[in-house]
Amino acid sequence: MSVLIYTETEQGKFKKNAGELASYGVALAKNMGVHSVAIAFHPEDAQALSAYGVDKVLRVSHAELASFNAKAYASAISQAAKSEAASVVVVSSSADAKYLSPLVAATLQASYAPNVVALPESTTPFVVKRTAFSNKGFAHTTLSAAIKMIGVANNAYGVHENSGSTTVTDFEPSMEASQFSTKTTSVDKVAGKATIADADIVVSAGRGLKGPENWGMIEELASVLGAATACSKPVSDLGWRPHGEHVGQTGKPVATNLYIAIGISGAIQHLAGVSASKVKVVINTDPEAPFFKAADYGIVGDAFEVVPKLIEKLKAFKAANA
Repeated sequence: MSVLIYTETEQGKFKKNAGELASYGVALAKNMGVHSVAIAFHPEDAQALSAYGVDKVLRVSHAELASFNAKAYASAISQAAKSEAASVVVVSSSADAKYLSPLVAATLQASYAPNVVALPESTTPFVVKRTAFSNKGFAHTTLSAAIKMIGVANNAYGVHENSGSTTVTDFEPSMEASQFSTKTTSVDKVAGKATIADADIVVSAGRGLKGPENWGMIEELASVLGAATACSKPVSDLGWRPHGEHVGQTGKPVATNLYIAIGISGAIQHLAGVSASKVKVVINTDPEAPFFKAADYGIVGDAFEVVPKLIEKLKAFKAANA
């Protein structure tokens, strides 16, 4: 018996969520008294997972699995689960994981619970706590199938180092041509910037910026903080910023440590998509903006006055503490 952990990679590097998933899976395996097994596709350094106490890593080096393919990856993960007699499969809440999770669950006839925020409260019966109603509440869900599948909410469990001895084994799944009906032809990726998925801090702005020509101060603030830049839906719809930066319920969900919203009033769809962030800061001229009710900290003021002063103070702080 084992707990199988899907640790995501990109261009051979483990994604930020891999450490959190490994930490969660190892803790769950210890609670259940079974082995923890990770599966990774084309990792440059599979031994890196030993920092979290993973017992075994299945390294997949199949040439056609170098780029993410939901159908093919789901097949490989399902085969690994059967090979390792996994009673629990742990995945993240990334877009890729959400694409493949239903396919894996259907193949394994597993109970699947997404958005899980903690280790199971009980394993007999198997009960997990997960967010519901756009993070406004929690549901305690019992998984009754023989195999359970858990989608861990981003930034919910945290990274816990627990170094140990890890065995790395090459795993060769049996792949069929039908599993590659969809292929990746090219990947466009912004270089030199933190991504929304991996950033600890996200700086987001809305129509209060008045136009794309004013985004320089947002990018400068993000650069000072080592943050990713994002925007509201109206901004991406207007073409001021790429659609890939649109965050919210209808865009990319954000579950970061710090979310700074500048010139965003706080439509319900936007708030639902960023509510899982641990600390939310809003800067807006309207004291009645809905975002102030959801924020941990708020500044009522003109972004064109507040943000430059904030950048100045942050630069001074960093220089004094370098």
